Amino acid sequence: MPSVNANGITIGYETFGDGEPLLLIMGLGAQLTDWPDGFLELLVEQGFGVIAMDNRDQGLSTEFDWDPPSQARSVLGLMAKRPPKTGYLLADMADDAAGLLEALNVDSAHIVGASMGGMIAQSLAIGHPERVRSLTSIMSNTGDRKHGGIAPRLLPAMARMPEPTRETAVERSIATFKLIGGPHWDEAAHRARAERSLARAFRPKGTNRQTAAIMASPDRTEGLRRLSSPTLVIHGLADPLVRPTGGIATAKAVRDSRLLMFPDMGHDIPAPRHPEMIDAIRRNAERAR
Repeated sequence: MPSVNANGITIGYETFGDGEPLLLIMGLGAQLTDWPDGFLELLVEQGFGVIAMDNRDQGLSTEFDWDPPSQARSVLGLMAKRPPKTGYLLADMADDAAGLLEALNVDSAHIVGASMGGMIAQSLAIGHPERVRSLTSIMSNTGDRKHGGIAPRLLPAMARMPEPTRETAVERSIATFKLIGGPHWDEAAHRARAERSLARAFRPKGTNRQTAAIMASPDRTEGLRRLSSPTLVIHGLADPLVRPTGGIATAKAVRDSRLLMFPDMGHDIPAPRHPEMIDAIRRNAERAR
């Protein structure tokens, strides 16, 4: 798979189709291979030229070397409202996305981000508005700490999870999504993606560094209020990891945004909802014209 140098670091990416450029940004600890089966294909069918990227510290992108807090310590810090020390922020990850577009000679693109990828997509729209034709933020939040937090019932279970090893990574991912996925979450399909991603790269400390970046990044609400890009917010009403208030707050912050919520969606992108989600992304992109 190809990679480019952007802002002094390597960014792994892959392209699909040759229509209107659309950049996909995945979430915490995820690689571009973690987009659900069929989702990218539907985007291509809708006339998009899809660019899927690996965030820094994951996949084929640059791995950093500063020592992060453990996942458990980050969760405890979240409970105590103490941001961790970090070597980069979400804004730096947004700069990576802008740098990728520049390296590929793409002046601007439709931006779709999921979970942490939604936070990065929002930061990209705030910091590099000229690069963003339209914005879609999926199962994310504004970073204001009052909305879209983790359901309290999840915190003890997340804090108790051991750090993954190469031998346990797939089962740990499945255990996590059993807690956060919705009723349509497909264990077999998830296992196949997790095994494919593990064979490609394994960077558990990168996940911890990304977690620290999320927790140390500032509230984006005021920046979101200045956006003029057509914006779509998608969220699941059954999401316990980023609760639905995160999507509602995002939609309230962005002028003239659209909010699409599904009662049968958790912190995942359920296959039965792909057609509706892709159709909404296409209609939001058309508003940019």
